[in-house]
Amino acid sequence: MNFGNLREPERLSLSPRNQDQPKLPSLQDAFTSLQTHCSAFLRRINPDSLIPHLQSSLSNLRWPTPLSSQGSPAWASTTADGGANSGPITLSSAGRGGPMSVEDIEERLAGVPVYALSNSAEEFVLVSGVSTKKSLGLFCFREEDAEALLDQMKSMDPGMRSGSRVVSVALNKIFQLKVDGVAFRLIPEFSQIKNAIKVRQMDGFSDEAFPGVPIFQSRSLILKSRNKSYRPVFFRKEDLENSLQRASRQQNRLNPALRQGDIQVAALEEIIKGMKEDSGAKWDDVVFIPPGFDVSTDPSQQSVDGSSA
Repeated sequence: MNFGNLREPERLSLSPRNQDQPKLPSLQDAFTSLQTHCSAFLRRINPDSLIPHLQSSLSNLRWPTPLSSQGSPAWASTTADGGANSGPITLSSAGRGGPMSVEDIEERLAGVPVYALSNSAEEFVLVSGVSTKKSLGLFCFREEDAEALLDQMKSMDPGMRSGSRVVSVALNKIFQLKVDGVAFRLIPEFSQIKNAIKVRQMDGFSDEAFPGVPIFQSRSLILKSRNKSYRPVFFRKEDLENSLQRASRQQNRLNPALRQGDIQVAALEEIIKGMKEDSGAKWDDVVFIPPGFDVSTDPSQQSVDGSSA
């Protein structure tokens, strides 16, 4: 399986979009400096003042309640004919007997970009609540959401208008962050929260919120490479649907049993937890597909292709 088409974010924790600019410091250095130099404005911002789109995304997230704590399966699903099809998906694979290592998990997430705000000193921007006094580091899956958040902050604080920008960060770096007094929150695309809620409602759950970052997969979509099966999981339901449509065009000679529309949804945080705690053989076939990409099930064309966002 060729993943050469994927453009992985810079390994640096802060990756400026202008590659001619000097390299940015490491995440730990950035946060150490940020804790010292963040302006008083950032400590006064109330998360309730964020733009309505991010308000909607945050209001439809439940933190930190996992799906499994409600007695529902790790994967909730719906099929094209409306039938329920729930439960975790396990493919036969020659995996290890114990949980996946942190290094293995980070490697799976390295190609997925998220977007954060950086100030003129190349420090992450934190948002602090007036009442809670807790600092939040926000990372958006949609670059436009981060840009809108930056515009909102610039309108509130003229001091941010010079040098502040949106930067890309590899998702695997987020799970490495441990800074006292700072909580890190991944902000999924609002449209994908709605997609996840809809999938669960079609599966019989009366949810009005979703506990984390939704990821989507289909039992009908399996990639094969070098005698091994892989389960692609997507951060956008539309990317999965595009992959299913592509697979349906190939099914006559590749996978006659493929059922278009068989979709499951889970929380990324729940899957990461499973990777850390469960048998490696249960999760070592999972491949995270970055937003805006779809996949081919045809071995002769098997690569991860960029699709229209």
